[in-house]
Amino acid sequence: MNNQKITALFLDIGGVLLTDGWNRVARKKAADYFKLDHGVMEDRHHITVETFELGKITLEEYLRRVVFVEHQDFGIQDFKEFMFAQSTGHFEMLSLIAALKKEQHLKIVIVSNESRELNEFRIKNFGLNNLADCFISSSFVRLRKPDTDIFKLALDISQVPAKQIIYIDDQLMFVRLAENFGMNTIHHTDYQSTTTKLASFGLRTINDSHEKR
Repeated sequence: MNNQKITALFLDIGGVLLTDGWNRVARKKAADYFKLDHGVMEDRHHITVETFELGKITLEEYLRRVVFVEHQDFGIQDFKEFMFAQSTGHFEMLSLIAALKKEQHLKIVIVSNESRELNEFRIKNFGLNNLADCFISSSFVRLRKPDTDIFKLALDISQVPAKQIIYIDDQLMFVRLAENFGMNTIHHTDYQSTTTKLASFGLRTINDSHEKR
């Protein structure tokens, strides 16, 4: 176990703080709702997603390549609103990280793969700008996990030694990549197990400490 004091949390958004913004489940729901050919839509998405999440095309450009190649009986704005509505908060996790930041004086750094418009919506709608000190988002920095340069950039910008960081992600591959930089890691699967793992690093909230007595 790392003996150094933890001073920062590096966090993914989708699957940790919020639901995934635009994953295969959301795309299937959209295909069903708008009566689209899901297979065709998926093929177009996978061709386009890297460019989209790197911020090289706008949301409207993405939709014109994936959904509106043919004429549709609904508008782009209708589809955007459906996309945005798929995001919900993991409020226990949001409250936990906010409490740890305040009580433990932690630096919070978001390291995520998200398209610009969806990311900006989620930051504003769920108050992530009040939680995080900075956003190393793929569409902002033009780097995308699993490109390890995004972790290097996060370390450079945060100016926190790797051994003083816990990186939390629901994707095991990205957890392993962060470990290669010497970061402590938590593979997030649910709120309770992550709370327990954080406590093993000495990160407990005041309420949690009282409950343990």
